[in-house]
Amino acid sequence: MRSISDAVARRMALAAQGFTDPRPAGQAGRRHLLRTLRRTKLLQLDSVNVAVRAHYMPLFSRLGPYPAELVDTAAWSHSARKPRLLAEYWAHEACLLPLADWPLLRWRMRHYESLRGRYWKVAHAQPGLISDVLAVVKEQGPISAGGVEKALGLQSAAKGGWWNRSAAKVACEYLFAVGELTTGTRRGFERHYDLPERVLPPEVLNAPEIPHTDAIRELIARAAEALGVATETDLRDYYRIKPAPARRAIGELVEDGRLEPVRVRGWRQTAYLHPEARAPRKVTGRALLCPFDPLIWERSRTHRLFGFHYRIEIYVPAPKRVYGYYVFPFLLDGELVARVDLKADRAAGVLRAQGVFAEPGVPQARVAHELAGELWSMAGWLGLAGVVVGERGDLAAALRAAVAASVE
Repeated sequence: MRSISDAVARRMALAAQGFTDPRPAGQAGRRHLLRTLRRTKLLQLDSVNVAVRAHYMPLFSRLGPYPAELVDTAAWSHSARKPRLLAEYWAHEACLLPLADWPLLRWRMRHYESLRGRYWKVAHAQPGLISDVLAVVKEQGPISAGGVEKALGLQSAAKGGWWNRSAAKVACEYLFAVGELTTGTRRGFERHYDLPERVLPPEVLNAPEIPHTDAIRELIARAAEALGVATETDLRDYYRIKPAPARRAIGELVEDGRLEPVRVRGWRQTAYLHPEARAPRKVTGRALLCPFDPLIWERSRTHRLFGFHYRIEIYVPAPKRVYGYYVFPFLLDGELVARVDLKADRAAGVLRAQGVFAEPGVPQARVAHELAGELWSMAGWLGLAGVVVGERGDLAAALRAAVAASVE
């Protein structure tokens, strides 16, 4: 088993995630979106909109300013000129993934069919509701859960209805999980359900069933390509595969020569190297990373790669937060050098850096200068006219000066 340094592993990870690819010289288009998806494989969806929704940010981090409709048309519309490229499903969490990967997750749909708890109680206790929901979507879709409820004439439990709104929503989510419904479109961030045959192309919808073990092996292989070099925990976290099938898949990929076990100096666990992983001599450039960027999904991996202890503090009571509500790590020349608590204040038309914290030992003046440039770029991308720096954090004063200097 050969050995590599943690610095090489870090550069491999960044290259695998697309941070060494050149940003577009002009406006990014579909080929840039596809190039990024070939790297990351997935875009995680999340409802938090304090700065920008999670599925838009990883593209900005890698491409710079791009038109948001690039994602919207790829995921939630279809035309002869711009065919749909992405579908929604439970992959890492709720994610956008390439249409071609949909069949690789049918085993998960079958697994959800077998469950009896949580959401699935509605399906098994009230099969009539499930049939009615499908009938409404077939007739009126794409349609929201609220629209389904209205079409069925359902009222909330407080008004004496037979099924309340939550039951209708749960029925829609159950059907989504088992693959009988998918997302036809979104309006705002609200999912509008539709039948898969009206959303997915025939070659995807009618693809042969992939055996469970084969599908998991391919998902682990995709995770390995997206990560470059990774531990077993890293690999199974990418598509949320359980330990036993993940270990079996890793063993088979090693046996087939599609993964190479390696030692990364400083890592306790064996790592696995994808054969196409490359280690550039250096990594340059800058990027703000949202909390749901795939580079930092697995927090223990983030610490191993960058020495960066990162936790999202959304659910931490405000007085107990260390850094802030929605904190973006700042990547500069291959290192995580700072963290910024960001808020897009749309009413005031400004991007607020409410707290700014430098990592120990970084050159604060340069970090502040580069961060100011990236914040101005992000503000412009979001259609905001200014950047405002708050008082919290040891980098706040330097960043405030850098933001002001960049305007002069």
